[in-house]
Amino acid sequence: MTDGQAVVGAFEAAGFTHLVWVPDSHLGTWEEELAGSRLAPIRPCREGEAVGIAAGLMLGGANPLVAMQCTGFFEAGDAVRNVAHDLKLPLKMIVGVRSWRAFRMGKTADNCPHYAEKVVSAWELPFDWFDPATHTPEALAGVVGQLRGRPGPGLILWAE
Repeated sequence: MTDGQAVVGAFEAAGFTHLVWVPDSHLGTWEEELAGSRLAPIRPCREGEAVGIAAGLMLGGANPLVAMQCTGFFEAGDAVRNVAHDLKLPLKMIVGVRSWRAFRMGKTADNCPHYAEKVVSAWELPFDWFDPATHTPEALAGVVGQLRGRPGPGLILWAE
């Protein structure tokens, strides 16, 4: 199981400077570890705003990571399109896919898991899956390092 300490450690080790973070669902459990980290957590009001803040940080030379839930990613679509494809900035994101495990077992009516990967693919964003319940902290460090090393935009779909 991957805990908040491993998550924050992986973000720091990969060289992210800021976490632009809408702490929904599982992503909100990192609060205590972030408070003591060298990352500079920023909490925007909305997900589209998170993408705009990350763009400004990138233009200023920082290496931000944006974290939000799948429904927020849907809401932020135009900002993601503009930053990743029009401005061609290397936007890096973690998108929490709520109800993913229940969806895979056919035990939820939540349609967010059904659409999450489809929307990411429609925006032509490279992605990897990560499940903190079944993957090790070492696996997390690897997937976060790969994300950071991508030359363009990319994201991690975070199973919840």
